[in-house]
Amino acid sequence: MYELEEKGYLYLLIIIPILAVLFLYVQFWKRKKQKEFGDLDLIKKLSPEKSVFKPALKIIMVLLGLTFLIIALVNPKMGTKVEKVKRQGIDIVFAVDVSKSMLAEDVAPNRLEKSKQLVSQLINQLGSDRIGIVAYSGSAFPVLPMTSDYGVAKMFLQSMNPGMISSQGTSIDQAIDLASTKFFDKKDKTNKLLILISDGEDHSASYQDAVENATKIGIKIITVGVGTEKGGPIPLKRNGILEGYQKDKDDQTVITKRDATILTAIAKGSKGGYIDGNSTKLVLDYVKKVLDNTEKTEFGATQMADLKSQFQWFLGFGFFLLFLDVFLLERRTKWVRKMNLFNEKE
Repeated sequence: MYELEEKGYLYLLIIIPILAVLFLYVQFWKRKKQKEFGDLDLIKKLSPEKSVFKPALKIIMVLLGLTFLIIALVNPKMGTKVEKVKRQGIDIVFAVDVSKSMLAEDVAPNRLEKSKQLVSQLINQLGSDRIGIVAYSGSAFPVLPMTSDYGVAKMFLQSMNPGMISSQGTSIDQAIDLASTKFFDKKDKTNKLLILISDGEDHSASYQDAVENATKIGIKIITVGVGTEKGGPIPLKRNGILEGYQKDKDDQTVITKRDATILTAIAKGSKGGYIDGNSTKLVLDYVKKVLDNTEKTEFGATQMADLKSQFQWFLGFGFFLLFLDVFLLERRTKWVRKMNLFNEKE
């Protein structure tokens, strides 16, 4: 197992063939000028100590030295140790409302982007907990199954948008049911937490049953309300350009407002809590407090590879070759000359 930390420096390797071509061109130019000056055999007799192969050896050492230095900049990391690490934590599912009302800009930049920021910040303060992500509007959609890979979770989180679910509206009950049946294992004794983020505009009428079923399998629900009570219109944009606002059947601009009533009832019914999502600090502090007071469960052991930087080896070899090149003269070496390895004697 290996990893290249700074892959961008690999582009510097293009210098190597450029220098090699430049060296060959210089050698060709020098030989051409020597022919113009006089007979090559006579010139060779006038400078008997000049080696034919050492200039090539010197440029090879320079190119190798530079190659090693560039690889050192890339900082290759290799696995040198594999150990078993036991994780302790709880199972957390983030259910994010992606209905069109979440595009309202009564909170900056809009309700949906604010929700994503909240989830991302919450993930940052987690330890070894397993997380999953659900998107919902008129129906619920599993975005990411339970995982401990927070990097992947954030990548999927950023891809969430109202277009990913065709049926519009807001059915909180379906989000709770999906998390209860597909994400949390009823037989698993791990503590379960559902963090539901929405503006509270629910078009379903049976959320109480969903909350009751979730409570039976030990799920605690924290609801986060995003948006303002004053509300705002729903912008209609194409390629980031505002084209107008959502209108109702009477051609009146729709004003969507945050409704904390249902969110508060859901939290109370599951012995959880409701938080004002417009304050990031309030949400982070509350969830941290809940996590600190929740008993952690040990997950199955997993193998972790400890990748260590190996740049120092390449750095050392690179400087050694460049240092050696400084002391390597272009004159013939006596003992090599006697062996005549390169047929330098006539």
